[in-house]
Amino acid sequence: MSFQELLNTDRFLRIAELEPPKGTDTSEFLAQAGSLRGRADAVLVNEMSGAIMRMGALGASCLLKQRGLETVVNINCRDRNRLALQADILSAHAMGLENLFVSKGDDIASGDHIEARAVNDLDVMELLETLKKLQKGIDLAGNDLSGIPKFCVGSEVNAGQQEGALEVEILEMEKKIRAGSNYFFTPTIYDLKILENFVKKTDPFKVALFPKITILNSVGMARFMCRHMDGVIIPDETIDRLTKAPDKTKEGVAIAAEMIRKLQGVCRGALLVAVGRQERLSQVLDQAGV
Repeated sequence: MSFQELLNTDRFLRIAELEPPKGTDTSEFLAQAGSLRGRADAVLVNEMSGAIMRMGALGASCLLKQRGLETVVNINCRDRNRLALQADILSAHAMGLENLFVSKGDDIASGDHIEARAVNDLDVMELLETLKKLQKGIDLAGNDLSGIPKFCVGSEVNAGQQEGALEVEILEMEKKIRAGSNYFFTPTIYDLKILENFVKKTDPFKVALFPKITILNSVGMARFMCRHMDGVIIPDETIDRLTKAPDKTKEGVAIAAEMIRKLQGVCRGALLVAVGRQERLSQVLDQAGV
């Protein structure tokens, strides 16, 4: 069943994020993807997250597609101008990749090529509008396409904003829906009450929300994410629990699995992320048992 078809069901969906390899050896990447078969409903392949140079998401996603895995391709605004973005979108369709996730892209200053120049020819809203036009058979210059691509398109929303900022975020979310976004990923969030409040406010939109659940490796990691990553919410009690645990690796897996179970009945599913320890994805999904 395709990801678009899954979105039209009532199933709780499990999406796992994978990073392409930093090099041409795809053996570990493919092994990790293989371990998600039957556990995850789809695999999100990131485009150089953290601004770390890696194999492109388009090529890595094609490898997974060839092996029968449902794949979501990340396309960001940071690295390409409007010509290259449109070209890659058409290429994705030609290779049978049906699901796209549009994002801004992480700040180059956080990566391993800080001398690189960000492009940002289009912002997220403009890229969504570009996809909408392409799916009507017209490119950004107004030229007709020979063959029309079709995609299931998603984007980002910050569900952790408060008060007035939350209302602005919801208005932006509504604009993204009008621009063609069918589903949304959030930043990492471990606060169920905040999510419930956001879902209540956005329920009329009738689009799928997937909170990001990043598996916590350490207390330092949790605190760093809260201080330096926009929209990340990890409650003090979660950090305290990790602090007191004798085996923090094991506890991080348990915390993520519990959060995924709690999300059932609140959201359409969850996006599970493992930073640097992608073998833990299958461990969390097995413990979650959903």
